[in-house]
Amino acid sequence: MGGISAQVLLDIPHGLHARPAAKLVGLVRSFEAQVVVTNVETGKGPVDAGSLSLVATLNARQGHHLRFDASGPQASDVLAAVRELAARGFDETPGGTAPREPGLAANGSGLDLAIGSALLVDAEVDLTEYEPGDAATERERSEQTRAKAAEDLRDLRKRTAEQVGAAEASIFDAHLALLDDPAVLATVAQSIAAGTSAPEAWRATYDELAATFAALDDAYQRERAQDVRSVRDRILTNLANRPDDPLNESRSADRSDSQLVNAVGAAEVLVVAELDAATAASVDAGRVGGIAVRAAGMTGHGVIVARSRGIPLIAGIGAVDVSPGAVVAFDARTRMFLVDPDEAARASFAKTYEARIAERDSALAEADLPAVTIDGQTVHVMANVGSIEDARAAFGADGSGLIRTEVLFGDRREAPSVDEQVAVYGEIARALDGRPITIRTWDVGGDKPLPFLPLPTEANPFLGERGLRVFRRRPELFRDQLRAVRAVAEHTQTRVMFPMVTTIDEVGWALAELDALGPRPHGLTVGIMVEVPAAALRISSLVGGLDFVSIGTNDLTQYATAADRGNGAVAELADGLDPAVLQLIDRVVRNVPNGVEVAVCGDLASDPAAAVLLAALGVRELSAIGPQIPAVKAGLRQSDLTTINTSALLALPSAGAVRAASVAWLRGA
Repeated sequence: MGGISAQVLLDIPHGLHARPAAKLVGLVRSFEAQVVVTNVETGKGPVDAGSLSLVATLNARQGHHLRFDASGPQASDVLAAVRELAARGFDETPGGTAPREPGLAANGSGLDLAIGSALLVDAEVDLTEYEPGDAATERERSEQTRAKAAEDLRDLRKRTAEQVGAAEASIFDAHLALLDDPAVLATVAQSIAAGTSAPEAWRATYDELAATFAALDDAYQRERAQDVRSVRDRILTNLANRPDDPLNESRSADRSDSQLVNAVGAAEVLVVAELDAATAASVDAGRVGGIAVRAAGMTGHGVIVARSRGIPLIAGIGAVDVSPGAVVAFDARTRMFLVDPDEAARASFAKTYEARIAERDSALAEADLPAVTIDGQTVHVMANVGSIEDARAAFGADGSGLIRTEVLFGDRREAPSVDEQVAVYGEIARALDGRPITIRTWDVGGDKPLPFLPLPTEANPFLGERGLRVFRRRPELFRDQLRAVRAVAEHTQTRVMFPMVTTIDEVGWALAELDALGPRPHGLTVGIMVEVPAAALRISSLVGGLDFVSIGTNDLTQYATAADRGNGAVAELADGLDPAVLQLIDRVVRNVPNGVEVAVCGDLASDPAAAVLLAALGVRELSAIGPQIPAVKAGLRQSDLTTINTSALLALPSAGAVRAASVAWLRGA
């Protein structure tokens, strides 16, 4: 297009998804310049950099290079600003939008269960009573509706920033950009001029854009189609003259059960096909005690906001029939969802609700006590740590069973020096009062990019260069990290752990790299992560020279079930309590020699019921997320492992059957 150009590296997790794309679009629009952008790796583009809908078609992922071509009075200024934005990582906060465990400080109860009268929000906006006018009338209605939607979103963004947090509020920047997108506005205007009604013009335009997002390679980016549908429905709702709060319209007039429902602390349960961020931020947590989502998946923006607010939520309930006003109850811990429970079930649920409150309070009071089971087995409950703040907040932790170093330094544009690493690891150790720490070496690749270590695009990154594999060809960063680990081990009991290990050769290479730096400090022990089924099956031949192994159940489950947890279509298959996964864990425990410890550091370790089953299989160390440590320790203290028939457990037909059995054992403890 002439003019001048600049190229930047896209080094943010999940690539140019809705939020950073909205920042780019907003920046470009603020200059007097015409800017187009091309994805150098894929060849897609050039497209208008001031259009969020067109930028989405680039399918720009982490590690891709983007070329910007600009012309106009401020061409050089806009390119300088784009380079600066890219250098800042598009102002993304590492982990800032990951789902957080519900806590007491947010708006909701912070529990994992709810009961109430069902509030249904229609999946489709009813436009049967809409009467279209001529083209001029439809243009005027369209613009008035768009202006009102923008005003509402700005108000919602402000409230969310004040009540929830800046990261969650920034979600609505993308919504606002979609309302003001030049390509979207042009398409809508052309459709209306051709005789299409305003609602149908907006619906068709946004549906096409949602389909574009849904076709992207990155699972996280695909879920942003939900944001497009949210903006679409906001426009259609206003055009249909529905109330600003669709929950008011959905509210049932039948309040016959309100006294019973309120007795357990919740008034209503919102039932939605999918949960968008606007709905999650707008829900009155004083009236809505929980949210049930038909779609699976826990990384959508709506789920993020709801969990950040501490609102109980269950996802993946499917097509179960729910009538407006019907009493529904759910327990996310057991994945139970009931419609119109009978009196006995309601009474039982009320008892469970009160017990969960008491359980939470008791667990917090006893968090510092050791987790010793009734039959005398001590299980060390450690903390998963991705920041110094995580370590400080790990109330009751016996140490750290996993320090995610790629998260600790995930916002760095340059690799941290040895001294910088020593300082951060040491600060974590001090935050944990000198208890043992476990430093996992850089775990990169797949869904874990590192800005200072860009990797080539792979057809299937989860089966490509990940973890230790990356550093066989790039050992410098690995050696620096080992130097830092050794320095910390001079003063703190430290374990170093190598991720994504599959073969004996990989173990031998890592140990040789460590020992080439000199004799091991007295406080240093060495282990590997077991995340690949092949490693679990050949564990006895891998552990020579090792002190421990830690089973990463998230990846082990994904690889064993061939299911991506982030893909709603198969998310239910990726269940860590699948008997096949548990059989792999059991094999590891049974086949490591005496003296080699077995730990678990995946999501299962944060589930109190699953933690008891893991202990029954012989696991003696669990590394959980900080907020769950008190509950995990409490569950273990209440359990007699000798009463759990692990052979029967491993023979069960499904994860659901295992979960039901685990809850029954925990209740009977």
